[in-house]
Amino acid sequence: MVNVIEFAGGQAGPWRVTRIDTPVGDGLPGAARLSVGLGGDEVANEASPSPGTTWRLRGAISNLRYATRDEVVRLRTAQPPLDRPDATCAALIPIKKSARWWELAQDERRAIFEESSQHTKIGLGYLPAVARRLHHSRDLGEPFDFLTWFEFAPEHEDAFEALVAALRATPEWAFVEREVDIRLTRDAAG
Repeated sequence: MVNVIEFAGGQAGPWRVTRIDTPVGDGLPGAARLSVGLGGDEVANEASPSPGTTWRLRGAISNLRYATRDEVVRLRTAQPPLDRPDATCAALIPIKKSARWWELAQDERRAIFEESSQHTKIGLGYLPAVARRLHHSRDLGEPFDFLTWFEFAPEHEDAFEALVAALRATPEWAFVEREVDIRLTRDAAG
């Protein structure tokens, strides 16, 4: 069973959409709220969307495809859990890379991802303030290749902005042909 997560933008959900920006390519329709559906498999998630849903994006939780063993250990050690009560800010950033990226061999993508862009090293610099989880969408036939989900406390918003700016300034981002930046807030857990 594949663990597929569904992000649904529309009129319902615990996350309030504060803005939707489109740094590259086509955007997504506006939405007031976002729900995040956990669990199930790709067949179970084919059900009709709830009324008021504007768009749905799905991604599978998978292994860290470009990380070395040392990087995996460091990420798992530093990574805080999602759904922390103080993490009332979030960002969903769907990304689609170009055909040129996917034509590269795995080792060539790794070289761009890590050796020249230092993607993992940059991300580690913002842990534990910013929790993150990557969802793979390409093999599900979705319009994006990856759905990146971040959660952080309001006092770490500047750190999150710095993280996103640092990643967008890397050679890896020359291969991004579509990116949507959805910012969210939720009420603090009581």
